[in-house]
Amino acid sequence: MSDATALSKRYREGMATRRAVLGDNHVNRAQSASTDFDQPFQELITEAAWGHVWSRPTWTKRERSIVTIALLAALGQDEEMAMHVRATANTGASREDICEALLHVAIYAGVPAANHAIKIAKDVLADMDPGRAA
Repeated sequence: MSDATALSKRYREGMATRRAVLGDNHVNRAQSASTDFDQPFQELITEAAWGHVWSRPTWTKRERSIVTIALLAALGQDEEMAMHVRATANTGASREDICEALLHVAIYAGVPAANHAIKIAKDVLADMDPGRAA
């Protein structure tokens, strides 16, 4: 981490939000896997995505979670979408919220995108709660 970023209020706020949403284990793994090559990227997403956007008070973490899942599903960003479905355990977004977001994806981004995203969401939700069918 660069000295300038270490002092940034946005970086500290972003890291707190990133940990609250994704969990300490995920963030610790990402940081421990970081190298000199991708460290600037880690700093960028922590400060910009998590510090500037996710930390804004206008929407709740639940609302941001729902929108993020829909956008990632529409863009076919499977790994990121799965990560954000897992993060719903921390954001308060429900299974019903995920379902509604993916129905929007079907209408506005296409049935194939939603169909694929639903499969991913079902798998992740089943892993999160093995006793409950998704």
